[in-house]
Amino acid sequence: RCRMVANFGVGYNHIDVDTCGRHGVTVTNTPGAVTDATADIAMTLMLMTARRAGEGERMVRAGQWEGWHPTQLLGLHLTGRTVGIVGMGRIGIATARRAHAAFGMKVVFYNLIDVPEDHIAGMDAKRMDTIEDVLEAADVVSLHVPGGGDNTHLMNAERLALIGPKGMLINTARGDVIDQAALVAALKDGKIGGAGLDVFEKEPEVPAELIAMENTVLLPHLGSATTETREDMGHMVADNLDAFFAGKP
Repeated sequence: RCRMVANFGVGYNHIDVDTCGRHGVTVTNTPGAVTDATADIAMTLMLMTARRAGEGERMVRAGQWEGWHPTQLLGLHLTGRTVGIVGMGRIGIATARRAHAAFGMKVVFYNLIDVPEDHIAGMDAKRMDTIEDVLEAADVVSLHVPGGGDNTHLMNAERLALIGPKGMLINTARGDVIDQAALVAALKDGKIGGAGLDVFEKEPEVPAELIAMENTVLLPHLGSATTETREDMGHMVADNLDAFFAGKP
């Protein structure tokens, strides 16, 4: 018999459709449920990277902190800076709203399709013609695009270099949208100032070179990891199952 597969978020489910033909599997996901939680993690990474919080915590835990010093771990002030959003969908918009409302950040963004004006109303947001335009204009670049396909290694060596030695890259999307080897090289060579990553190209594997770098913040795919979000996802899957067996969309 044909089957229904419930996909939590946009995960890596492998579906065997041979049992009932090419069109025999109904696939559902949980859109909307993960929006706020993932946007919160994007802001967490942004703040931690800008203020070198990961370095500071490691220093304290290692017993290496010798007290306050006027030039210790100087970071980047986010207020008034420009955030660049690549992928202005639900999560991209939610991240942009947080950055604008909390820190007065200007917003530049790239999106394949038009974004309704009411979705970005009240923000100082400008759509750019190309991804390159966003990278050159932004102090912090946050990625919010699907993985795979044409988006694989969307952020290659050439694009990473456009972020600049003081710029930061944040990724809560999918690990394969960044050429991870190119990112390591860019961080080593000072072509980019820092990176905050919640996802990795071959997770759970994380390159030792990234782990060893002080100018990175690395999280274990926490995007939707709140109790409320995971419960909402579960309820949405149950609703999808009910609809499927009732013959509804």
